[in-house]
Amino acid sequence: MKKGLLGFFLVAIVLMGLSTSLPYKAWAEKPILLGVPTSLGFLEGKEGLAAVQMAVDEINAAGGVKVGDKKQPFKVISLDTRCAEPGIPVAEVIKGHKKLILEDKVNFIVLGTFRSEAAIACMDLVSQYKIPMLLGIAMTPVMEQKVKEDYNKYKHTFRVCLNSVHLVKYLGGTMAYLQKEFGFNKVYIMHQDVAWARKTSEIMTENVFKKTGWEIVGTEAYPTGATDFSSGLTKAKQGGAQIILPIFDMPTSGVLVKQWKGMNVPALLSGFISPLAGPGAWDAFDKQIDGALNMIFEIGNIPVQKWPKSVEFYENYKKKYGRPIEAGHAPAPSYEMVYILKDAIEKAGTLDGDKVVEALEKTDREGVMGRVKFDQGHQVIFGNDPKEAAMAVMYQWRAPGKRVIVYPESLAEDKIQLPEGLKPAK
Repeated sequence: MKKGLLGFFLVAIVLMGLSTSLPYKAWAEKPILLGVPTSLGFLEGKEGLAAVQMAVDEINAAGGVKVGDKKQPFKVISLDTRCAEPGIPVAEVIKGHKKLILEDKVNFIVLGTFRSEAAIACMDLVSQYKIPMLLGIAMTPVMEQKVKEDYNKYKHTFRVCLNSVHLVKYLGGTMAYLQKEFGFNKVYIMHQDVAWARKTSEIMTENVFKKTGWEIVGTEAYPTGATDFSSGLTKAKQGGAQIILPIFDMPTSGVLVKQWKGMNVPALLSGFISPLAGPGAWDAFDKQIDGALNMIFEIGNIPVQKWPKSVEFYENYKKKYGRPIEAGHAPAPSYEMVYILKDAIEKAGTLDGDKVVEALEKTDREGVMGRVKFDQGHQVIFGNDPKEAAMAVMYQWRAPGKRVIVYPESLAEDKIQLPEGLKPAK
């Protein structure tokens, strides 16, 4: 009698599709291992890993990944490389990746390191072992240059997130919009004194502002960890800047916005300040960020009503973890890359790295970030229409704590509002 009941329940579980949610050991086939080496003490790393796990849970609950004639689950193996912390040598980051490959025997690496120089160094490692690596944080364009220049060596590396070239395009597009809409042409640049921010400032100066008639009132760099930005704000105010372009990813940079507000600087703050990205910033910075414009590097990290898939992902994340996404960079591409991998594995019919690479190159799906396709350098293409490309957006903080998308116009929810004391120049 007991055996009969047991058999009945086992059959019922299989028919209901619940067997897919059983522990990995209960699966008939061994799991496909996803290595996640990143900086888990930082917001983008923590939420990126959470997004990877969310996608894995969904895929496993739906039956796993079809590899040839077998169904296999995904399994996540994470490693805190501390790669975003000052003073951590690149060699330590490589060591972490090597551990995942040689000791944990991962099949793929996803999300990856923060620092661009570490990501570039790890390209050689994954190439050596033919382990496809999908990056979701590091932004250097050197990655795709290396893929194009030496394809056979570096073809195993892909990037699903925004890179610095596309970042400049969005920042430049916003500046062109402000110039056209309000006649503004005077800008003050404030940036973090790190490689990616310095480079972004340099490109914006040479390729955008100088070529489109802007006057650069001044530029000021701040070391990581700085908490006082009053000198730059004073210079911007005295120089009559209409726009302040901030470029920061350090936790303390939100103070800049509070000081901007407290000093009544009559200039529009428009750029990227990492701690301002999520909904928690409104309270974290004492409601003193009204009017600031900030970028979200990939939609899905913010819900975009004109792209329902982004809203679905954002709400599902909040439901699963009991809190909203706070990072403006990493969670959406981290989630998306697991589904991209699933599709590529199923098309290839194997876990062989070279064959999966071939399938990844043919990726074309409507995801939470918009339409996801790779260019020849294995960089996801970003644009201004989610039906054609992945998307980033610029939003404006509005009282009482709402993020309103204002650029690109294809996804805009409202026009940009100027802060008190700043009038159009035309």
